[in-house]
Amino acid sequence: MGAVTDAAEPFQELVHHARATRVVVIGGGIAGLVAAWECAKVGMSVTLVEASDRLGGTIDAARVAGLDLEIGASCWSTRGGAVRRLVDEVLPGAAVVRPRDDREWIAGLPKGGAAPLPEEQVLGIPANPWDEGVRAVIGWSGAWRAYLDRLRPPLTIGAQRNLGRLVRGRMGDAVHDRLVAPLTVDRFGVEPDEVDVDVAAPGLSTALTRTGSLGGAVADLRVGRSGDSAIEGLDGGMPQLVAALAARLADRGVTLHLRTLATSMARSERGWVVGLASPTALTADDEAPAELFADALVIATDEATARTLLSPALGVPAFADAAAAGIPREVVTLVVDAPELDAAPRGAHVHAVPGALRATGLVHETARWEWLAREAGPGRHVLRVAFGGPGSPPATTALSDADAAALGVAEASVLLGVPLGGDRVAGAHRAAYSLAPPVSALGHRDRTAAVRGELERVRTIAAVGAWLAGSGLAQVVADAQGEADRLRRRVLWGAAAAE
Repeated sequence: MGAVTDAAEPFQELVHHARATRVVVIGGGIAGLVAAWECAKVGMSVTLVEASDRLGGTIDAARVAGLDLEIGASCWSTRGGAVRRLVDEVLPGAAVVRPRDDREWIAGLPKGGAAPLPEEQVLGIPANPWDEGVRAVIGWSGAWRAYLDRLRPPLTIGAQRNLGRLVRGRMGDAVHDRLVAPLTVDRFGVEPDEVDVDVAAPGLSTALTRTGSLGGAVADLRVGRSGDSAIEGLDGGMPQLVAALAARLADRGVTLHLRTLATSMARSERGWVVGLASPTALTADDEAPAELFADALVIATDEATARTLLSPALGVPAFADAAAAGIPREVVTLVVDAPELDAAPRGAHVHAVPGALRATGLVHETARWEWLAREAGPGRHVLRVAFGGPGSPPATTALSDADAAALGVAEASVLLGVPLGGDRVAGAHRAAYSLAPPVSALGHRDRTAAVRGELERVRTIAAVGAWLAGSGLAQVVADAQGEADRLRRRVLWGAAAAE
């Protein structure tokens, strides 16, 4: 009996310690929600503040032409499994779905051409330049130039981490411009020259050294790969995940303050004090206090806001000036009546050759998701047209909503090869974003390591979000879980147990 009692006492002490520990999470996007959940589920006392009037950040929805549509993140990468595990945890029984069509096309080829993205490729780099599907994109001269990759001596193989330089040097401009760049620019808003090969395609450099050519390395990496899609979504849309997290947080007694802006954070005798205010454009949350006291903080805002808050706390004034510029992007979501699209003539995703069109690409959502096609009904389709590439503002920036929608229709017509007049449009929505660089961006991991290194000096603060994790739900969720776990270990068990 004594042994059981002795074991129970430390456990009860830990439970009490957790309940007495106050955590303030600043930012209610998906990273903030996940971090708040990780702290709340072990019994910590959590308060979350969000400057806008809603939770979820890049996971958002709007009603367009009678349909509830995702206008932000609509799926996640299966790599690592973090998002799927989160869904299973907070939304058990949810219908997780994979695309019914995940074919990709390249548009904006010479003479207005378009062709499917070859299947045997990695990051757009083809395994075989003579494949008919590859030649349809890069032409005969491009295929001959790419074939030189097999003949070049492997003098510096494996040393080049810059994706653009690697592809141009080994396979030439046509592969770079028509296969690789359309993917990196449309998916992530970055040029191939900004992508770290070792991060974007783990094992490619090693395979290149082993096989002696870039095409051979791609073929080597493709061995054993299934044709299954690498993305998943939720039947009914991703906002369900936000709602489930909010409900779980409420069940755990988490206090939520929307329309509440964190303006400062400073050390105090009680740990941390966070100053609050109302954003000027929104009605204040009447229940929000003027300040909050916390034992630990999670900063889950955009980079500029995070650095402004963290700079005084870290004692590094220049820290606030080091924010990287976001990648501006606008997305025009269209609901169109076009029975010609029932057959999904160009698959689910069309990437534009950079510079050939004003849009960077298009996602045919009703081709990709069966549940959405079912809700839309035969002949009605949902298209998301993206604008904005590296170094240039979106073509829609200075346009009115009506003109942006008209440009979206015109670009969709070219990308899909199907004329879509304004009379076909049942509804339209426009949204603007600032994309964070992907984790594969050159230098990204070093920048993240530098930030986290500064934070290590103040062990009761964690920072999460796409600016540190890299863009994409899979990266953001896994990073938020890991950082929240490290924070709670430091706070509850001390420095030794945090290692």
